[in-house]
Amino acid sequence: MRRYWFTTFLALLGLVMLLFLTVPLFKMLIGNDVKTLLKTIQEADVAASVWLTMKVSFFSTLFALLTGLPLAYLIARHTFFGRSFLETLIDIPIMIPHTAAGIALLVAFGSGLWGDFFNALGIHFIGTETGIMIAMMFLSSTFLINGAKEGFKKVDVKLEKVARTLGATPLKVFFAISLPNAKKDIVNGCLMMWGRGLGEFGAVVILVYHPMTAPVLIYDRFTSFGLSYSAPVAGVMIILSILVFLSVRFVNNRLR
Repeated sequence: MRRYWFTTFLALLGLVMLLFLTVPLFKMLIGNDVKTLLKTIQEADVAASVWLTMKVSFFSTLFALLTGLPLAYLIARHTFFGRSFLETLIDIPIMIPHTAAGIALLVAFGSGLWGDFFNALGIHFIGTETGIMIAMMFLSSTFLINGAKEGFKKVDVKLEKVARTLGATPLKVFFAISLPNAKKDIVNGCLMMWGRGLGEFGAVVILVYHPMTAPVLIYDRFTSFGLSYSAPVAGVMIILSILVFLSVRFVNNRLR
């Protein structure tokens, strides 16, 4: 009997949180009829901003995957001096206010040594898609790296050692043993990073106001024209985000 009441108590508390998370979403979806949403997504600036957001977030995730995956593997498989400090550095971006992160990126890449270096290479960050990319990557790559790290930790080291004793090179062991067995956590990390990039606003708006990503467009419409003009765009982004997450979750579950 006591266990029943305790379970009920936990369920009620969980329901409060669930309602808090879902009511705004359902309210947004119900408040915008299908005709309005279809009309909104057909607007040139809305379609362009949505496509830009999804595209740049994808490329930032891809770049972080190529550079962050080796880092995650090194942390998961090797013990070295300063590893805890390195993990702290990886986690710091998600704790920094996003506007502060935008200012930091502006100072680092807008001018000075780094800015001049990239400018000489023809790479510009202020007002460009590249600037959007580094803003998204700075604030969301933590999810990918930590997800991959946890995935590699779950892979039995004995499997890698057996492969090595059978003559496999470290590179082959990584691609044939480590990577396939950690793929679920890696995909989850990529999903979290890409999804977080879709909603990034604070850092992006400081580095790149134009071209507008979807979050910046929503903000611009809200401040210029009010709620009725910005709500349909927000509804479109919510629906697209939900569809993307459901699709990737489905694919990820099939990887089990």
